[in-house]
Amino acid sequence: MSSAPHFIPTGTVYGTLLNFRAEVEALAPQMTQPPYKAPPKAPVLYVKTANTWSPHGSAIAVPAGVPEVEVGASIGMVIGAEGDVEGFVLMNDLSIPHASFFRPPVKFKCVDGFLGIGPVLRDAQEVADPASFRAEVRINGELKQSLDFSQLVRPARQLLADVGDFMTLAHGDVLLLGCAPGRPLARAGDRIDISAPGFETLGNTLVDTPVKEAA
Repeated sequence: MSSAPHFIPTGTVYGTLLNFRAEVEALAPQMTQPPYKAPPKAPVLYVKTANTWSPHGSAIAVPAGVPEVEVGASIGMVIGAEGDVEGFVLMNDLSIPHASFFRPPVKFKCVDGFLGIGPVLRDAQEVADPASFRAEVRINGELKQSLDFSQLVRPARQLLADVGDFMTLAHGDVLLLGCAPGRPLARAGDRIDISAPGFETLGNTLVDTPVKEAA
């Protein structure tokens, strides 16, 4: 077994909303309603702050009073020194289920530990086309979701270019390709494994938040 440390980002991690066609199609009727009244024209991003990062193999605490969390399997593009893509890594963008995907509240997305991070970075030189990525989510060994990254609204290179039109990504930043609709739910005690050909599997276990003892 390798003793090499697990991959941890050195920059900012950005999630991407509404980048799977099926999700955009499902939410299309809501996009014409207030306050936006139209579909977004640019990528919709949010930040997974450093307090959310959980290395592969670590336990992730579910907040007290939260019965289930949403599993958001994704693949992150790690930005290189020249603004290109240095590599790709599996990620589990956990969140507390909530109604709005247009502007998700920080309290639902940025809970401590709520971003599982794959153990090893896959070198971008090994990847002919990120559209060929396929991933699977298993909870307690049972297949719960399959993802096909050829179904992105903005494929990896286009997403990177479109984000670059309004902000600069720095060396070490990570840009998630997005999460597919039909995200499965998991609860404390569940083991979540996200796998994809060519990647080392990302695994984390959900646990109850420890009860604080009275002073």
